[in-house]
Formats: sequence, structure tokens, C-alpha cells
Amino acid sequence: MLGIIGAMDVEVKELREMMEHPQAQTVAGMTFYQGKIKGKEVVVVRSGIGKVNAGICSQILVDRYNVEGIINTGIAGSLRNEINIGDIVLATVAVQHDVDATGFGYPIGEIPQMGIKEFPADDTLRELAIKCCKKANPDIQTFSGRVASGDQFISSKEKKNWIQDNFDAYCTEMEGAAIAQAAYLNNIPYLVIRAISDKADDSANMDYSEFEAKAVENSVRLMAAMLEEM
Repeated sequence: MLGIIGAMDVEVKELREMMEHPQAQTVAGMTFYQGKIKGKEVVVVRSGIGKVNAGICSQILVDRYNVEGIINTGIAGSLRNEINIGDIVLATVAVQHDVDATGFGYPIGEIPQMGIKEFPADDTLRELAIKCCKKANPDIQTFSGRVASGDQFISSKEKKNWIQDNFDAYCTEMEGAAIAQAAYLNNIPYLVIRAISDKADDSANMDYSEFEAKAVENSVRLMAAMLEEM
């Protein structure tokens, strides 16, 4: 069974509507919908925004539903000029840009005593996503690279440049690396799939409102195509 997490209702609503005979259960204020999409057993859930919500949600998926993998679908801010609004970023690794234990001698982004800074995404899931995106979203670009997560909506050029300088990431959002960390600790595969809704700079607030629906549509189409192939 596959767990599918979106932070906001808009990111998972269409997937829920595709489900056959969903069964709902609410745990920790999150409603988990179990059923089939395109013949694949899934659990679809809105985690809520931020790393704590995402981490708790991931652990519930493991403990209660015994998921064999987790996909995080949703939207993000681009950190690179060549990645445009609507394009898809697939995680190769995920890192938490708001973790700072440099005072103890750790590199920026590394959680003390974990022995790892970046959490590698699953190659098989990513290759499937690349293949499916060409079919599902032929008019957009798909990129594979580092995803940087933090409990911040990035909407200034200064902060965007800081994240890019320190992490060389492709996009920034607020949940992916927490899901990645939970998957790593539970030894299950994960993939973060993010459609770009804004450029994570001074225009981010305006762009996000305008392009959220378009970006979500691209990520939902990709998710449905992947489930069909699985």
C-alpha cells in the first residue's frame, strides 16, 4: 500500500475523488482515506502545513496502515531561473534548510547526532515519475534535484538566494524533508513531487495566488498516471 500526503486540501482533493470505496479514519486531526485509485491500494491524507504535521502524518501511515512507501505531492517555490511556474521537480534528496546547529560544528541543515544531512529519495519511484510526466504533462519541464524544506514560506529574493547558496536546491517548500526523514527512519522509500507555483522571491505572494490551481493540476495528473503504471 502507498501513502500519499498533501499538505493542503487542494493538493489531495482530486485524488480523494478518484478513489473507489474510500474508508475514512481521523487520527491526530488528520483524516486518512483508504481505498483504490487506478487499481492501486492507497491512503490519501491532508497532513496540514509544516514539518511537524508532515512528520506525524508519515508515522501514522507507517504505524496504522503499514504503507510500503510514501509520496508527497503538492506545490513549491522555484529556486532556479530555468524552473518555471507549472514545471515539476522530483526530489533526488531532501534537506531541511531551517536546521542550524553550526554552533556545535555541524554543517548547515544537518540534524545533530543523526549522521546524515540529506535524505535520499527512491530512484525507482523517481524514474517512474519522469516517464509518467512526459505522458501526463507533455507541455511542461520535469527536473530532478534537491528539495529544501523549512517552516517558512519563502517570499524574498534575499532568503531565496541564501537557500540556493547554502543548499544548491531546485525548489523550496514546507513538508518534504520531514516526510523524507520519517521514511528514512522507517526504512521505506519516498518521493517528493512538487509542481512550481511561484518563484520564491518578492513576487511569490502574488504568483502563488494566481498559479496555485495550475500547479496542483499538474501534480495531480502526474500522480494519477503513476498509480496507473504501478
